[in-house]
Amino acid sequence: MRIFPTLLAAFVVIPLLEIALFVAASNRIGVWTTLFIVVVTAFVGASLVSRQGRGAVAAVQREFLEGRFPAKELAHGAMILVSGALLVTPGFLTDAIGFSLLVPAVREVIRRWGVRRYRPNVIIIEE
Repeated sequence: MRIFPTLLAAFVVIPLLEIALFVAASNRIGVWTTLFIVVVTAFVGASLVSRQGRGAVAAVQREFLEGRFPAKELAHGAMILVSGALLVTPGFLTDAIGFSLLVPAVREVIRRWGVRRYRPNVIIIEE
């Protein structure tokens, strides 16, 4: 995997898209309404991430207690962590991605894709 395109997207393209979305939303619904939405989504997102994060930690502990390696649960926990980072980052695009990562079915699709994509390159422990 080449790192430069990923870093370019993360540090240049995404912030430019977020600025464009802020400007468009501000022109459409007003600056204060736009700021209010951004702040509310950060608080709602943090609350949801906290709840799901506690559930993920409990699932990891349960798997360990049952003598199994919690590969699936750790993957979901990592995606919940990424979701939290995206949700506290101001922006509509990052919020959309962050909220989508809070949906268990979306996380499972991404996890399965990752297993298929990286299976030839790494050792993957599955349930």
